[in-house]
Order: sequence, then C-alpha cells, then structure tokens
Amino acid sequence: MNFKYLLPASMLLLLGTACQKLKEDPQASLTPGTYFKTQSDLDASVAAIYTELTPDYAFGFTTRMTSCFGADDLTTDPGLNKGDMRAFDELFGQSNNSSLFNQWQGPWNAVYQANNVLANYTNVKSPEQTLQQSAGQAYFLRAFSYYYLVRVFGPIPNITTQISSTTRPPRDSVATIYNTIVSDLTIAASWLPASWPGQPGRATSGAARSLLADVYLTMTGWPLNETQYYANAAAEADSVINAGTYSLEPDFNTVFTTNNGPESIFALQFNVTAGVPERSYGSSSVPLDESGLDGSGGWDDYYPEINFYLNSPKCYRSYCTYYDTIKLLDKTTKTFNLVPWNSPLTHAGHPYYKKFRHGLVTGGKGDGVYETDSVIYSITPSTNKAMDFIRYPMVLLDYAEAADMGASGPSAAAYNAINLVRQRAGLPNLTPGLSQTAFRDSVVQERAWEFAGENGVRWFDVVRLQMLPQIIAARSPLENPINNSNPISTRYLAPIPSGDMSLDPLWTQNAGY
Repeated sequence: MNFKYLLPASMLLLLGTACQKLKEDPQASLTPGTYFKTQSDLDASVAAIYTELTPDYAFGFTTRMTSCFGADDLTTDPGLNKGDMRAFDELFGQSNNSSLFNQWQGPWNAVYQANNVLANYTNVKSPEQTLQQSAGQAYFLRAFSYYYLVRVFGPIPNITTQISSTTRPPRDSVATIYNTIVSDLTIAASWLPASWPGQPGRATSGAARSLLADVYLTMTGWPLNETQYYANAAAEADSVINAGTYSLEPDFNTVFTTNNGPESIFALQFNVTAGVPERSYGSSSVPLDESGLDGSGGWDDYYPEINFYLNSPKCYRSYCTYYDTIKLLDKTTKTFNLVPWNSPLTHAGHPYYKKFRHGLVTGGKGDGVYETDSVIYSITPSTNKAMDFIRYPMVLLDYAEAADMGASGPSAAAYNAINLVRQRAGLPNLTPGLSQTAFRDSVVQERAWEFAGENGVRWFDVVRLQMLPQIIAARSPLENPINNSNPISTRYLAPIPSGDMSLDPLWTQNAGY
C-alpha cells in the first residue's frame, strides 16, 4: 500500500486543486503539531480531504468506475485505447490494470488525510461545536472512502490512526471495515449541521444519514448477508425523508445540467479554472464518430449495453438519459447527418448517455457539449459539473427496498417512495399488491434506470444481490465477449493492485486473480 507521508495542509490543498499526482517520499514528514494551530489550519486540512477525491486519479474521471464495467449499464469500445475498462467489461480485469489503481489510491489518500485531521483537530482552540463540525466532515469522508474501497476490493486494512509510511498492516475483514464505516457515519450524523449556507459540497448530517442508510442496505447482501440491517436502513432513510430538507428536482434533465439542486445530498465540486475539472461529462461520453464544427471530438469511453437500453421504459427519464441519434459531420458542407445509434455508419453500434453530454449548462450552452438538435458546435473534456454521489432518489429507493424486505412486504409508504421516483420519470405508479420479492426486484430495477451509468450504483447492486448470472444471460451477443477463464463467483471483487500486493508479502490476493 502506498502510505502517504504527511504534508502541510496548505500544500495538500494546493496539490489537490492543481490535479497533480502526489509523489511518494517515505523520508518526508512533518509533525502535525507544527501546523495544526488555528481554525484556518484545520479548515485547510479538512478541505484537503475533499481535494484528494477530485483529481483524475481519483473521482474526477471515468476511471473511478473501471471495476464497475461488469454491470449492464456500462460497456466500452472493443478496440481503441479502452483496454482497462474493457477488461472488466469482459470480467477479466487484472491486478496490473492501471485504471484500477486510480480506484485504489484516491480513496486511500482521503482516508490518510482524514486520519490526520481526526488525530489532531482537538489541538485547535475553537468552540467545541466548530471542532465537531470539522471532525464530522473528516468522519464522513473517511467512511465515504472506506465504503467505496470495501465494496470494490473486499478485505482491506482498517486504518483509523496516523501510521508510519513504512507500516504494512494486514487486511481486515469486511465486517470490521463496515463497523468503522457505521461508527464514523453515526458520529458524522450527530456532529454535522443540516446545511452549510453558501458552501456547497460540504458533508451534512443529511448526507451522513443518507449514506448510512445505503451502507446498512448493502450490509444485508453479499458478503455479510446480515438481514437484520434492513430495519436500520429503513429508519435512516426515513429520517432523511421526514426531515424535508431534500426534494426531487421536478425536471430530470435539470439534475445533469445544473449543480447542487434540491435533490443533491452529497456532490464533489469541480472547477476548470482552478484546475479541478470533472472529465466524465463531455468528451468522455461522446461517440468517436462525432465532431464539433470547431474540430473537437468525442472520446467514446463509455455507454450502456444494448439490451439495458432496449429494456429501459419509454419515458421522459429515458429520453433524457440516452443519446440514440448520432450527429455525423460532413466536413465539406459543414452540416450534420442524423443517423440512429445502430446505423452501419457508426463504428460502435451502441446508444450513448445523453445525461453526461452537456455538463454544466449556462445560458443554454453546455461546457461539455455545446449543441442544438442538429448542430454540434464544440465538445470539451473538462467541465464544471458537480458529481453527485448521493441524490435524493437513492434515499427514496433505499427506503422502499429496506422497508419492504424488513417487513412482510411493501407498505403504503414504500410504494409512495418508489412512485415518487417513477412519477418524476414520467412512468405510472408501480403495480399495487406485489409480493415482497417482486416489489424488491422492481425497486432494484428502478434504481438501475434512475442511476444508469452513475458511479457504479448498478454494479454495487449486482454485487450485493449476486446478479451476474442474470446480467450475463441478458447480454446481447454484440457486446464484448465474456472471458470465462475464472469462475463468475470470483468476479464480484476486483483484485488488489499489483504494486500494493508486492509491498505486502503477507497479503493474499482476492480469489481468482
């Protein structure tokens, strides 16, 4: 494991903001007591935790979802330079996958910086509430990072204190990691405020409770299978719903063209001018076939599988989600020919994601793709779009599933929760009178469509419910072929990156790798 040396908080913040990769230097160290003196020092160190999650090598680019391409809402080109993501799409990812390392190091860097804050925040002379709000953010972000890591990699070290750069702790059990996550989020929910007026992006008590609800729901499935946590998940989600702090954005499309709207519970913030771009909007989700009038082009990184798209309900949400008419530029006439996604004139023969095209739209102009219905003016790879990791529909659907599975079947409140999501999508209410299992399956499918392509949400459902056999069976033969070299049961976890395995000779690689 690449254990991070301690840097002054101001330097960490600067490096994170500039999106530069921090270099390993085991000899470098600085005693935290020499700079944890004022609230400003503490604020800078807390801000540094957020910045650890925003570079390309963390959550600023599509590679944050590399191991999630085994789900049906994500696939990529059979050629080009997409080998890292394609390997996991084929269920054949390996420990030397360079993009997989990005999924590992960003969250770990955030964990180390959070531990730095939590070990030293009491040295600052500030009111207790102010200190708790600072520490609450560190607890939330440590839990947020560990939750991502444990779902991707399984057993990992449970590091909750500052440690030497040469220390190589053992991998702890998944249950141990979840105990830390639950403890951290419980504290965060108690210490954080309900809002930070004028300061978007900071973790709140609502974010902590929302994430805790999702954590409890995940704990009911594989690998823990602790079904008693359905009640906890329902209770936490219900507390967020009843607080009335969040609501669905009336227009689904607006969620993906504006920042920090009424349903945004936790989002990482990005700023191109400050050197912190969000790069999974714009070029990343645009067909290679498309070009702007200015000569800019698409990167063709990711799009949905064909049958996932075809099986999606015909509704307003699907209209906003999928891009299925490709604009092909005639460079001679400077006009565009509009062709369907499966036209032989396209190289991929797939629909794409519309909701990730435009980025932040200001005055009708997207900073990802700037276009009209018939013309593409420009396509850019760097946007100012905030990346939502917790949206209010997740709370509603978590509540619906947990309330159903924690009781003898769906209640009126559970139906109301999923129907709110469906109504916004432009769908009729869910069929009444469903059995417990049928209702659960309907919620899981609704989550797939609502969060299609978003941060591995679909993949993590596939993992906790062990759904790979069904996903593979429904796969179009036109997709990248599945590699059956290893048992499918070993594909739910990604391998530990090879560089870190070599540093820890006592570690055992995940099964099948």
